[in-house]
Amino acid sequence: MNDYAIIIYPLVFIYGIVVGSFLNVCIYRIPRKENIVTTPSHCMSCGYELKWYDLIPVFSWLVLGGKCRKCKAPVSVQYPLIELANGVLWLVTIYRSGLTAEGILYCLFLSALLVLSIIDFRTFEIPFGINVFIALLGVVRLCTDSSQWFLYVIGFLLVSGIFGIVYLLTKGNGMGGGDIKLMAAAGLLLGGPKVFLAMLLGCLLAVVIHPIRMKVKKEGSKLAFGPYLAAGCVLAAWFGNELIGWYLSLW
Repeated sequence: MNDYAIIIYPLVFIYGIVVGSFLNVCIYRIPRKENIVTTPSHCMSCGYELKWYDLIPVFSWLVLGGKCRKCKAPVSVQYPLIELANGVLWLVTIYRSGLTAEGILYCLFLSALLVLSIIDFRTFEIPFGINVFIALLGVVRLCTDSSQWFLYVIGFLLVSGIFGIVYLLTKGNGMGGGDIKLMAAAGLLLGGPKVFLAMLLGCLLAVVIHPIRMKVKKEGSKLAFGPYLAAGCVLAAWFGNELIGWYLSLW
């Protein structure tokens, strides 16, 4: 490992877990329509306003034994897991894409997908604001790679158009509006080939995993499609060029 990697990768991971702490706030507050910026972080049981030393990602949870400092109520293990997950997502993304405009945009994209997936899994709804945020990342990507603008425009229309047709044919029963908006925004960021790959991978994961969950956990046939599409987007962002190149080499 060269000196660049020794310095950059730990910093990326640290920034990732710090942002992961904010993602926990989003996951909790967005479905409840609470302010994610101005309201101070506090214990959900006793209302104790957390101090800065209670908010150190992962470390504070471990030191406090997963409990509130004041009332000793349990604090969900979700908090350190989301922080760690975001750190890993950022680390792998920068490893794959480098510290580039694409790499930074993909880091923010994957953080948004993490929040979106947890919320959709719990509520069966994809927050509109998260789709808007992803779309804004797509606009930035379009500006930073303007010579390939047509790929991003195609990406915006391709999968969202397919999903839109399914939505119309099934009168909204076969596809949610949030999924359509998600893939339009993701397509503007990933481009046509990668977002189509993301759709295929997301559908494949849903076909494989959801029946298992139905059998093992007695889940109903209704599924939150967002997490599967998000996983497809992650894989496409990380490995899309290689997978697409491999497929084209077969012809």
